[in-house]
Amino acid sequence: MNLLFIGDVVSSAGRNGLASAMPELRDRFSPDLVVVNGENSAGGVGITEGTAAELFEAGADLITLGNHAYRRREAWDYLDDDQRVLRPSNFRHSNPGRGYCVVEAGGMEVAVVNLIGKVALDAARSPFDEADRLLEELDGRAEAVVVDFHAEVTSEKVALGWYLDGRVSAVLGTHTHVPTADARVLPGGTAFISDVGMTGSRNGVLGVNRETVIERMRTGLPLRFDDAEGDVWVMGAAVVVGPGGRADSIEPFQVPVET
Repeated sequence: MNLLFIGDVVSSAGRNGLASAMPELRDRFSPDLVVVNGENSAGGVGITEGTAAELFEAGADLITLGNHAYRRREAWDYLDDDQRVLRPSNFRHSNPGRGYCVVEAGGMEVAVVNLIGKVALDAARSPFDEADRLLEELDGRAEAVVVDFHAEVTSEKVALGWYLDGRVSAVLGTHTHVPTADARVLPGGTAFISDVGMTGSRNGVLGVNRETVIERMRTGLPLRFDDAEGDVWVMGAAVVVGPGGRADSIEPFQVPVET
């Protein structure tokens, strides 16, 4: 099963960049399943039904989210209605949406799980305990399990990768928007990377207009962030999952988009 996992799509620059790059990525990796983190797809914070539709039109099969999942109140009902859009499973159970789904891809049943870290982020439960609970719930239902771990610090991501090694197919980090250089298949057969990076403009700071960010950091004033434009890159990782749900390989990528 060939998995194509796309890092945090930021604003219209990221959405348009993904649409432009997807034909090349499909030719290069021949994905059976495309998972896109879309938690920054609507104006840099949150998701809407409209921006989700653009991601699906670009080629996403499933969309994962993160700490901005509920930033757009108008999307709450949509998160309940569309099973292809996932929010972190270790949010409160009563919150809109769901934390995982099971789909058929590459001749196997694949569970995609969305988790959020507890360090410097708001999670209702430990991602470690939630992973244990979900794996028990998914026992016998999925041959492969892919985890989007949306977390702030690399230590928490690395720890969860080791904790789940041999129990899931991949633990792929999102949230920090900066790709890390630690991609590998762990000894138990779990593909891991601390962060796959972002899909958006590199002209700014994590996809945001750099002048505004610098001024806010320099002065401490609550300035409104605007989207950065130009120098768009699509970042992510391609994972090949073999029989038994163990990863054969992981290949990070950073693809510039002509704009």
